Amino acid sequence: MSTPSPSTSSTTAEPPSAPPESATRLRAVLLVIVTAYLMVGVDSTVVNVALPDIQRDLGFSPTGLSWVLNAYTLAFGGLLLLGGRTGDILGRRRTLTLGVLLFAGSSLLGGLAVDDGGLLAARALQGVGAALTAPSTLALITTNFPEGPRRHHALGVYSSTAGIGASIGLVLGGMLTSWASWRWALLINVPIGLAVALALPRLVTETPRQAGRFDAPGALTGTAGTTSLVYSFIRVSEEGWSDTRALLGFTLAAVLLVGFALTESRAQQPIMPLRLFADRDRAGAFVGVLLLPAGMFGAFYFLTLISQQVLDYSPLRAGIAFLPMTAVMFTTVRFVPRMLARFGAKPLVLTGMTLLATAGAWLWRLRPGDGYAPALLGPLVILGVGIGLALMPLNATILAKVTPHEAGAASGLLQTLQWLGGTLGLSVLVTVYGTATRDATGTPTDILTHGASRAFGTAALIALTALLVAAFAIRGRRRTPTADA
Repeated sequence: MSTPSPSTSSTTAEPPSAPPESATRLRAVLLVIVTAYLMVGVDSTVVNVALPDIQRDLGFSPTGLSWVLNAYTLAFGGLLLLGGRTGDILGRRRTLTLGVLLFAGSSLLGGLAVDDGGLLAARALQGVGAALTAPSTLALITTNFPEGPRRHHALGVYSSTAGIGASIGLVLGGMLTSWASWRWALLINVPIGLAVALALPRLVTETPRQAGRFDAPGALTGTAGTTSLVYSFIRVSEEGWSDTRALLGFTLAAVLLVGFALTESRAQQPIMPLRLFADRDRAGAFVGVLLLPAGMFGAFYFLTLISQQVLDYSPLRAGIAFLPMTAVMFTTVRFVPRMLARFGAKPLVLTGMTLLATAGAWLWRLRPGDGYAPALLGPLVILGVGIGLALMPLNATILAKVTPHEAGAASGLLQTLQWLGGTLGLSVLVTVYGTATRDATGTPTDILTHGASRAFGTAALIALTALLVAAFAIRGRRRTPTADA
């Protein structure tokens, strides 16, 4: 007999309606929180459609251009666990305010950058601000909303913000790049960040501060290890698998990540509590949130290049080309909380992962001369439905039954794996692209399409792996009348 899924094992009946004052306050709290996190999600892709302009202005190489994305997501993912622990010790509202202000300040530096090094440094600093912001947003939802339908609703809004934020970033980046400059894709964060920082102390209640200390050795070894791993993949994409620096980087990454695991197993207050993996469903969901964005972020990267350099779209038109995916994703996530309560997490996750693998396989067949409607529109729609179905049930599975004092660690680990998955996935897909195109001949359009199709095929394999993990690791549940209610 299957045990109930953690994502649906909460109270089976709708709790009494909250008083109007409480409901109004919760709506205001949710608005501020999701606005803060929306900035984080938007900036994961807002510069995507601006990449050709950035490359032309600042002189990036084709494979080195991926560092404009990776510098942000790597610092973000590498420091998320430390950001979650910071929120536990200093207070989550205080940490969120600090993160938003740092994010806005680094966005200003990036928008004013005059060379490639300055932009990459600003993007990395943005990642630090995002690492302080993201765990606190999710933890504040966990501590402000009671487990059950209200929390599922809040998580549904939050999850849609996470997924749709990336899509909005593509459209917004295209608009700002076409109408003004790629620099405004970063500068727009400044007024929004200041507004959020001013609203937080007025609307959101501070959480109790917990005694403890920072796990500096864990943060150092974990971040350095993942940085070395991503660097090595990017190096391979440019120089090949026989490159000495790449091989040394892989070796160093292995040593550092093993050291990280040993450090966390012995630390009194680890930034990644290994006990969070003790639950089978939660462990499977953690793997899912690692693998889901691994193919998704890479697909966004190469679809952006294809739309502008193969289909010859302007940045604005390239951003608008992603709107069908955004629309179906937004529509899908509106129904997910009800489907989650009725069917449990596993069927939704399996369906979503299947659709992601299907979209990758469809894009793998991309050939030079294919137009938008026959080649890209269908996969984009499937991606939107797949992401919408899979993401929120994975989040709910991870956060189910988490005690309040572990909320920061659980949400930090969730988002660490999510963003590191996107970073590592992009580096792997860029490596596949670089290997496929290193000795390729033909027009630049033919070479780009050939390499991108190989990357899309790899993304399909990643999604298939996630599907298999979810099928065997996450347990289903029997439907009961109370659960259906």
